Amino acid sequence: MFKVYAPGMNEFAIRRVVIVGGGTAGWMAAALLARGLGRACEIRLIESAEIGTVGVGEATIPQIQHINAFLGIDENDLMRFTHGTYKLGVQLNDWGRVGDSYIHAFGDVGLPLGLLPFHHYWLRSRAQGDAHSLWSYSLNAAAAAANRFAKLDKVSDTPLGGIRYAYQFDAARYARYLRERIPEGAVTRIEGKVVEVKLRGEDGFIESLRLESGEIVAGDLFIDCSGFRGLLIEGALKTGYENWQHWLPCDRAIAVASERTTPMRPYTQAFARTAGWQWRIALQHRTGNGHVYCSRFISDDEAAAQLLANLGSEPLEDPRPLRFVTGMRKLSWNRNCLALGLAAGFMEPLESTSIHLVQSGVARFLGMFPDRHCDPLLVDTYNRQTRFEYERVRDFLILHYKATERDDTPFWRQCAAMDVPDALEQRIELFRRTGLIFREADELFTETGWLQVMLGQRIEPERHHPLADELDESRLQGFLSDIRTLVNRTAARLPSHDEFVARVGRLPQASATGLPPMPRHVHERGVS
Repeated sequence: MFKVYAPGMNEFAIRRVVIVGGGTAGWMAAALLARGLGRACEIRLIESAEIGTVGVGEATIPQIQHINAFLGIDENDLMRFTHGTYKLGVQLNDWGRVGDSYIHAFGDVGLPLGLLPFHHYWLRSRAQGDAHSLWSYSLNAAAAAANRFAKLDKVSDTPLGGIRYAYQFDAARYARYLRERIPEGAVTRIEGKVVEVKLRGEDGFIESLRLESGEIVAGDLFIDCSGFRGLLIEGALKTGYENWQHWLPCDRAIAVASERTTPMRPYTQAFARTAGWQWRIALQHRTGNGHVYCSRFISDDEAAAQLLANLGSEPLEDPRPLRFVTGMRKLSWNRNCLALGLAAGFMEPLESTSIHLVQSGVARFLGMFPDRHCDPLLVDTYNRQTRFEYERVRDFLILHYKATERDDTPFWRQCAAMDVPDALEQRIELFRRTGLIFREADELFTETGWLQVMLGQRIEPERHHPLADELDESRLQGFLSDIRTLVNRTAARLPSHDEFVARVGRLPQASATGLPPMPRHVHERGVS
């Protein structure tokens, strides 16, 4: 995923990279660039201790493990430092109807058979009266329901995949962790505030920055991690911003930490509220909470009261407000400036994509690393690929709002009635008519992710694929029964999440899979 850059003998090679802004985006960019560029470039990061960071993102998706591998991070060390816990998916409550609950679980659901994805066989069986839910075939979902966790690559001696996981952690400590583990001398931190950006007259590229102290910081390439204000990408280069609030209507959030709760759930929770939704994330030392809402339908005071009334444990601080506009910059890379994190765009944290978009932005940039000319064709290619990624993530998030049967508040009635992007409308209708889901190119969310949200929010397909009818009925039921058996027995043998977190880094795992050997009776029947 990440590439190491070798500048060769190019006289126009970039030698000076300047990052503006710290926080998760800035220090992730610094760490990845330092590893990818080696000593080919001088990397400087400008940040001010007086400027706070948003720091509300505490949950991730499994792709963050690519960062660990690339940077050589010891996972146990990371979890200790960031007070982290493990994440098996996102539990969504009250989204389809009040009282509904389902999980968007990471990892596989069932097993494909022949040419067809698993869910077509499940749909066929359900049409015949089978009451087992789709999530009966997900090991992640079964483990989450029981608050259990272990590192498990696969279920031994079976074709069934294992546990796929991400992290929940203190975002501020994660940024500090990355910063402290950058090799000495690879990145120079400069304390200060940027007060002026100087552009070159001939091409409009950024030439240098002037700090409040009077210091001039020149560079060949500039990375904007300055947050919502986009000090370079917008303030200096006037790139423009594409507003997506007509699809993602929430425009404010309130965040507050509360006391630690037990058991620590190995999944993020998202509770739909009257005019938005609330997150709850269990960490080792506290619980992260927040209320994302639309200010046109609820006041700030009402939103804060609703959050505090639904914490589940005593608050540890005063609620912190945040305002935002969902959308993205019209260009993520403009001239010799690359925007990352909130400077590049913002889509609310419903599916924990913010850190991943920084990660993928840096990875894509390293793969296209320019010289000082910043070839326009290269820049256009980067921007086109970035837009594709953002728009597909956007559509996945819109689905959560559009696919609702709630009509109990004006907010949800508006969400249900809104027009959505054509690509999303076509995807929903294709699934509704045929049960088919197709992943486009290398978009972030898989067919299984789309499947769980659509079914979880009551989008029901009219039929299953006709090839699923070719399987003999007894073989179909044996196939389904075997998977359920493997899922249930494996989940039951996992340690509790609290137990696993408590021993992280202290004791070696029992085996390479994180489990003792599988009892023989689990394998009495093979999976067809």
